[in-house]
Amino acid sequence: MQPQRGGLVVVANRLPVAWDDIADRWAPSPGGLVSALAPILVDRRGAWVGWPGIADREEEPFRLEGIRQVPVTISAEEFTDYYEGFCNGTIWPLYHDAIRPVEMHRHWWRPYVVVNQRFADAVISETAVDEPVWVQDYQLQLVPAMLRAATPDRRIGFFLHIPFPPVEIFGRLPWRREIIAGLLGADVIGFHTRQSARNFARAARVFSTATGPAGQLSWQGRTITVESVPISIDTAEFKALAGSPEIADAAVRFRRELGSPRHLMLGVDRLDYTKGIDLRLRAFQTVLERRPDLRGQVTFVQVAVPSRAGVEEYQIIRDQIELLVGRINGEFGRRDWVPVHYLHRSLAREELVAYYRAADVMVITPLRDGMNLVAKEYIACRVDGTGVLVLSEFAGAAEQLDRALVVNPYDLDGLADTIERAIELGAGEQRDRMRYLRRAVTRWDVYGWAERCLDSVLG
Repeated sequence: MQPQRGGLVVVANRLPVAWDDIADRWAPSPGGLVSALAPILVDRRGAWVGWPGIADREEEPFRLEGIRQVPVTISAEEFTDYYEGFCNGTIWPLYHDAIRPVEMHRHWWRPYVVVNQRFADAVISETAVDEPVWVQDYQLQLVPAMLRAATPDRRIGFFLHIPFPPVEIFGRLPWRREIIAGLLGADVIGFHTRQSARNFARAARVFSTATGPAGQLSWQGRTITVESVPISIDTAEFKALAGSPEIADAAVRFRRELGSPRHLMLGVDRLDYTKGIDLRLRAFQTVLERRPDLRGQVTFVQVAVPSRAGVEEYQIIRDQIELLVGRINGEFGRRDWVPVHYLHRSLAREELVAYYRAADVMVITPLRDGMNLVAKEYIACRVDGTGVLVLSEFAGAAEQLDRALVVNPYDLDGLADTIERAIELGAGEQRDRMRYLRRAVTRWDVYGWAERCLDSVLG
């Protein structure tokens, strides 16, 4: 198949499509990034290079939904070492400030290099040299330099969707120079927050010969732009869904099914050790201990979306959280009131939005997060202008959403104090804060993010 010219190439760990076994065909995968980029790729007759999600599956490029799909094959063994090993056993905890022990194994590094080269080779062989390339996320940090070596004049961008850690933490990585050199192959490197951009620029100056200010690094005769561009959501879609009569009715029904609590609190997270689910539950337990008057008045719903269920670390996290939920309910629950309702499953979009509409207080307490789009989804869904967002200062979203009740999740007493304040916050202050937050989320949506990033990548 001849490569299309004059387009745009997105390179990500996964294709924006998945195989539907029932229908025996490829089908689009939902997601904010896909929704934002699909119209641009269709307009530019672009391509998306990624793994199809099935180990050892070899597929020729094909076109779906107006986008040229370029599958990259990953073997089952490579998936174990490259993805579960280096990406999620080494890079994920390290980039999240090493809040869990980081595993660094030499036998994981080589598959990471091999798979990154395979992605780069797919771009080189299946696209034209005049097509700009935008590489996504921590799984593919070596691809920019690999592309630069083969096509020196190509326009290349990279975006990291997780935090970039301080140099004192990043410096533990044995392959730190290789990672920095890989990223410096790009013309533009984007991050969600100013802090991550500064951290990277400092690491580049320490672990390579790069010089210059944080926003414009000089390296090997090129200038690399380093910028912070916080990702967002499809705000209009969430607002429209939240404003529908069906969702409003579902929100009322949810509260009624929960016993019509005076105050309803909500947490929605992927089940991951970075999310601080245990800390918020312990803080809620503290509130119930010191405020007997709130017992029977406040109900907490925690949704934990299953993640990496086959990894022992995640099984341990699940067991710890479920034990804590049982302890709280056993100690404080009554026949007519259950303090914590725990759901270990994914929610359909409509059900999730109904929970956002129903909840008076949203509690988001990651120990470190690149952005956290749940915070923005909750704000977009508060169409009546009420609601309180409790947000960790270590979530990237806190840079934009500073009118939330911002907390240090490690400070359990402080977190408990903030939960009490959120529960009792007056209607006037709720509306003032939410009005500011909704303006921020409406003014800068995922389409604005994509347009800003691509303006930089396309030069």
